[in-house]
Order: sequence, then structure tokens, then C-alpha cells
Amino acid sequence: MGLFDIFTGGSGPDKALKLKSKVTQKYGDPSTRQKAIEQLGEMKIPEAVGVLLARFTITVDPLTTDADEKERTFDLIRSFGKDAVPPITEFLQRNEAATSWALRLMGELLSEDEVLGACVGALQHLSAHYTKNPEKKVVLLHHITGKQDPRIPPAVLPFLEDMSDDVKIAALKALGSFKYEPAREPMLKLLTADETARRVQTSALAALVEGGFNVDGYREKVEPLLVEPYALGQDGRIQRRA
Repeated sequence: MGLFDIFTGGSGPDKALKLKSKVTQKYGDPSTRQKAIEQLGEMKIPEAVGVLLARFTITVDPLTTDADEKERTFDLIRSFGKDAVPPITEFLQRNEAATSWALRLMGELLSEDEVLGACVGALQHLSAHYTKNPEKKVVLLHHITGKQDPRIPPAVLPFLEDMSDDVKIAALKALGSFKYEPAREPMLKLLTADETARRVQTSALAALVEGGFNVDGYREKVEPLLVEPYALGQDGRIQRRA
């Protein structure tokens, strides 16, 4: 430790980490939290970005103050430029909260293709690791929905077996626009399973229609589940009547 470190409370990384408790302090004088945020913004080291990101994981009262602080934190992290990307990527994979903020920051710092790659990577990580909170999965799945990239379907497919109905529905919407043959049978299994909720079945029907899949091997189970506006065509594909 150098002479400068003695007077400033430690080396840059150590000092940044020590400020985390102030950045995530929900109660007390807000100026303490705000001063810590500004200090971190001046450090220009990766550890400072990691601590600043923690500010997005809490909500303080009043909500106007919370919003102002989060926008200020966003601006400070963005000012780090590409140096902020590795800490943001790590945050996206390791934290269940504030996924939308991480994606918004990536959108400012990376190309759309790079952001998509980060989303796919995070989804692959999530599919291999248990997480209680479905919000992160839903946010990521919504973000990649409508985008056409061959990396997406294999990363999304495992979420058809998620415990959360909201995650299953988000996965079905993301897969619908792909004519991804490996998704056909898992969609049909989900549709026809006894424990599948009606709203999930409705999303599965829509995804099967959009994907143009037939119901071979599942016709007897599928037919009783077809309600308006869905019907089974002669070619064995589910159709949506006008």
C-alpha cells in the first residue's frame, strides 16, 4: 500500500468495494449514497463499475430520488465506455435483479449483435443453473423475441420446461417465429401435458401455428384442446381461423 492509499482508504479496487455498503444503503441520509456514487464514477476502474451496478438492485423512497439516482448511475457507468462491458457482462450472469438496466447499458456500449450474444450467453448460463426468480429469464427472453439469429432457438428451448408459467410463455413467444424443428415435439409435449396451465396452452398453440408445425404423434391429445380460433387442418397443422 502506498502513501496515497493510506490517506484515501486503500487501493482503488479496495476503496471501490468498501463503498458498496453506502451505494446500497436504502435508509438514512441519501447524500451519503449519492456521494459514494459520484466517488465511484471518478475512479475509472472495473471494480467501480461492479459496485455502481449494485445501485440498480435496490429501490429507495421517494421514487423520484430512486429514479434520479439510477439515471445518474447509468450515465456514470456509460462514461466508462468499453471498459464497463466485462463488469456488466459478469453482473448480467451472476445477478437476478436489474437485468433490464444491464441490457440498456449494453445497448449503449455494444452493437446489437454483441448484445444479442450476451443475452444468449446469459440464457445458456441460466438454463444450466437453478434460479428462484423468473424475472431475469423473462426479461432476457423478451429482449431476444422477434430477433432472427440462429443462436437463439437452442438457447431458448430448455425454458419450455421451466417451473414458471411466465417463463414458458416468454420462451414460446421467442421460439414462435423460428421454424426450429427441434422445438416441435417439446412444444407439443407442453401443450398436451396434464399439468400445463390454460394460458400456457394458448401460447403453445400460437407458437405451433407460427412455426408451421404438424401434430404428428399427438393428434388425439391435441384435438380436445383446440378452441376458437384454432382448428386442425387436413395437413395435420394447427391453423388460426380468421
